Amino acid sequence: MADWEIRPASAADVEAVAELRAVVLRADLERLGRYDEQRVRQRLRNAFVPTHTWVVEVGDAFAGCVSLRPAGDAHWLEHFYLAPHLQGSGIGTAVLRGLLEQCDRDGTLVRLNVLQGSPARRLYERHGFTLETEDPVDVFMVREPALPVHNK
Repeated sequence: MADWEIRPASAADVEAVAELRAVVLRADLERLGRYDEQRVRQRLRNAFVPTHTWVVEVGDAFAGCVSLRPAGDAHWLEHFYLAPHLQGSGIGTAVLRGLLEQCDRDGTLVRLNVLQGSPARRLYERHGFTLETEDPVDVFMVREPALPVHNK
């Protein structure tokens, strides 16, 4: 696994995140007949909240991002994108594990949605997410907080 770091996002990161979103989601959105070059970026710009977002850097270069947004009874895992050349390297798993460990400590339910047919669904299932609902475009998943392990 490449050396990586995670840092809080700032408003200045929005265009890099919007561009990465367009690259990462393109194949799935095209398969679903939903890809629009402007809309895919604008939806990110409209929803980007730096306060709840972290940027992944590899070698001091932007490599990905993830958001964990509090909402009602859960946190929403959103905008989890990693540069294609780094997917499968273990970085995404490590980032997700760190976020979920914090949610487990806090006793927080986590929700997300992933596009139908996306290979990312397998990553989420490996980390305890289960199907909540689905429609022709999105799969909505939920993860209960893991119970703390007490050593005797």
